Amino acid sequence: MTYPMREPTFLILTALADEPRHGYGLITEVDGLSDGRVALKPGTLYGALDRLADDGLVARDREEVVDGRLRRYYRITPDGERALRAETERMRRHVEAATAKLRGLGGIAPAPRTAVGFA
Repeated sequence: MTYPMREPTFLILTALADEPRHGYGLITEVDGLSDGRVALKPGTLYGALDRLADDGLVARDREEVVDGRLRRYYRITPDGERALRAETERMRRHVEAATAKLRGLGGIAPAPRTAVGFA
């Protein structure tokens, strides 16, 4: 995995951090995590999932058929969790540095946002 992580990769891993999800569930969760800024299309999502699986960061969890359609669920792997934690820590350090610089300008620094609130 190369660092820094691209935003869609970070958001996909974040979406999988609490539970396995299928494609539409991932698209919806990433949309919510990004406040609508990152809108994954199915082709983009599945290409990213294939790459993340090749890198050992996600794995297929299970499949089920719902209304005649196959749902494939993905989960984050231990390597994916380590990569997500490392990237979150890297971004946290950047937020702290920026906050300190903003305080130095004499203005009120913005409240720190969660890791998924990066631009």
